[in-house]
Amino acid sequence: MLGAARNQVRRFLERPGTLSLSQFTAQLPAIAAREQDLLTVPDDGLAELARGAADASAANGSVSLLAVAREAARRGLAERPYDVQVLGALAMLAGNVAEMATGEGKTLVAAMAAAGYALRGRSVHVVSVNDYLARRDAEWMRPVYDLLGVGVGWLGQLSTRPERRAAHAAQVTYASVSEIGFDVLRDRLRTEADEQIVPVLDVAVIDEADSVLIDEARVPLVLAGTSEDGSSDHQMARIVERLARRRHFEIDDDGRNVSLTDAGARVVEEALGGIDLYAADQLDALTRLNVALHARALLRRDVDYIVRDGQVHLVNTSRGRVAVLQRWPDGLQAAVEAKENLQASATGEILDTITIESLVRQFPTKCGATATAVTVGDELRHFYDLEVAVIPPNRPCIRRDEPLRLYATAHQKEDAIVAEVAAVHQTGRPVLIGSLDIAESERLAEQLAAAGLASTVLNAKNDAAEAAIIAEAGTLGAITVSTQMAGRGTDIRLGGRHARTDEVARLGGLHVVGTGQNWTSRLDGQLRGRAGRQGDPGSSVFFASMEDELIVSNAPDAAAPRDVDPEGRVHDARAHFTAGHAQRAAEGVNVEIHKNTFRYNKMTDDQRAIVLDHRDRVLRTDAGLSALARACPDRHREFAASVPPDVLSLAARQIVLYHLDRCWADHLTALADVREGIHLRALGRGDPLAEFHKESIKLFDRFFDQVGKDSAATFDSLTITADGFDLEAVGLKRPTATWTYVVQENPFGSDMDRAIRGLRRILHR
Repeated sequence: MLGAARNQVRRFLERPGTLSLSQFTAQLPAIAAREQDLLTVPDDGLAELARGAADASAANGSVSLLAVAREAARRGLAERPYDVQVLGALAMLAGNVAEMATGEGKTLVAAMAAAGYALRGRSVHVVSVNDYLARRDAEWMRPVYDLLGVGVGWLGQLSTRPERRAAHAAQVTYASVSEIGFDVLRDRLRTEADEQIVPVLDVAVIDEADSVLIDEARVPLVLAGTSEDGSSDHQMARIVERLARRRHFEIDDDGRNVSLTDAGARVVEEALGGIDLYAADQLDALTRLNVALHARALLRRDVDYIVRDGQVHLVNTSRGRVAVLQRWPDGLQAAVEAKENLQASATGEILDTITIESLVRQFPTKCGATATAVTVGDELRHFYDLEVAVIPPNRPCIRRDEPLRLYATAHQKEDAIVAEVAAVHQTGRPVLIGSLDIAESERLAEQLAAAGLASTVLNAKNDAAEAAIIAEAGTLGAITVSTQMAGRGTDIRLGGRHARTDEVARLGGLHVVGTGQNWTSRLDGQLRGRAGRQGDPGSSVFFASMEDELIVSNAPDAAAPRDVDPEGRVHDARAHFTAGHAQRAAEGVNVEIHKNTFRYNKMTDDQRAIVLDHRDRVLRTDAGLSALARACPDRHREFAASVPPDVLSLAARQIVLYHLDRCWADHLTALADVREGIHLRALGRGDPLAEFHKESIKLFDRFFDQVGKDSAATFDSLTITADGFDLEAVGLKRPTATWTYVVQENPFGSDMDRAIRGLRRILHR
């Protein structure tokens, strides 16, 4: 009891990132002392030593285990892990997040930690941010795993079911966080226990931990059952094309909401045949109009999405990649497709959903690595009970980070960026330009070309060529324009793939140019970190303008800068404070959204856990038949007299599983409706969260009663013979296909935004 209290006090007093490394550094001499002896061990003897070390690890820490792992890396990759990499692995094996600078070799650190857990008999998932990194890292680290006698697999979006089963069965499985989540969701709907492919979730070793655990945390993964082809509202899309901003519609200062003016409403009403758009019987038309207007006014092609192969693909704004299978809720997705004159994609009923945060929290043991963890240390501690261990760099960082250069207008900023790139390029140094979106990357590339500067562009439109482009970004004289370097996962080596490292280093190394502040300083830090890896020389500078979306949205009342030179550069201290304040405000908004999402999902997660526990008993035992025998004793006796026990048990299981899944899908729909409308209670000074929980509990109180009633009704009406049964004959038909996607949380803004919008609709009627 005293120890627990002492631990609570320590956690309260310590700042994130102050975890002492002394317990880990104390083991380094013993690990180094074993190196000479391991040099003479044959390759096939390392696995036996690793297993023995894992068995003894409780007594001597991880000394023997990591000594063998270091030797396996030296042989398998021709890379001897630095002491700081061993420190990182020790920290991760102790269940922490290791903060390690870009270029410090986190991929190998994660592999050593994953192998350590696997050799101790644990099932390990190495969680990545995308399929490319999952496959690359698994194949890259395979020689190390082979020498240690650890089986490794990987899976991606295109993996077949047998490939997924084999990958999950490996001791270490590399996969993107979304693919793990989708497999978990699919397993929840299996009707036979042996059809499930995901083992009990055990250990998660998370690459780019802050990206997965914080940036992606509130993203819901969705499993849907295909019901019908989608239908795009092309009529409404064409109507809103005729509307002009300010005259017919207005956009809020934060750029999240759009609303019709009176003049706009008259245009729409006339186009729809003279209806009263705000009449009670025109709610459907008003909803279609609002969605179409949102798609037209707030979602930008080549910023929020791209069009490729006749389909709309969302762009992950924090990574500059196409967000594979990601979509907005069906109404908005269809509206964007109509806006672009595309065929509507299929719609479906949501069968189950899980946020990435809820998924990760299911792993009893979690650890990870990233270059930027300290700044979100409080959140890692609060949401995941994780501490941050700051690992020192192998060589001191000598990169020069210049202060923000602020300009009055976006045009002046871009002119200054082109001038900066031209000046640095003249010296022969490679330049990496980190842009905020696709449109900006392509616009800058055109401006550079007009100035006689050839560049290579990496954005969501050509991310398949990522590895080759990044590999050459450090080449003498190279100019690379990339959207969001965070999560790219490829180091930029001076000289590229050629032996020109010394020459590039002599000139000053890689120069990084940020075209604007990201919504979080962590992403800025990750971009800066592309220069100065492993003690290389390098430099970085960020440009911003008072017209940048970050400042306009988060500091809308900012005064015009006073001290501006002829080139438009702002020297006004107050304006620089505003730029910093805007970024801090954006970070605060996202933290608040994360907390609210967690609070709203917690109740649903608890209910889901109860349902899944019940479902697992029905799936693996005769619990379904026992329940139906109690509910329908006469019918059960009738069947028992004529139907083989295995057939009767199977029929009961399938009946109860169907209604469990059916009622859960209905429950999710009901919760979504409650959540969408509950925010109006904030206007009446009620607590929306408390009201949501109250309604959620009330709905769930009826859940199992409904499952029982529906199951009994089916049992009474179903014909079961020794030859079997036909559930579809009594209307129990499961979806013909299931499909997965990712939904963007809160596409229409904050809770209060939606409350006010709902009130406006009521007042207009």
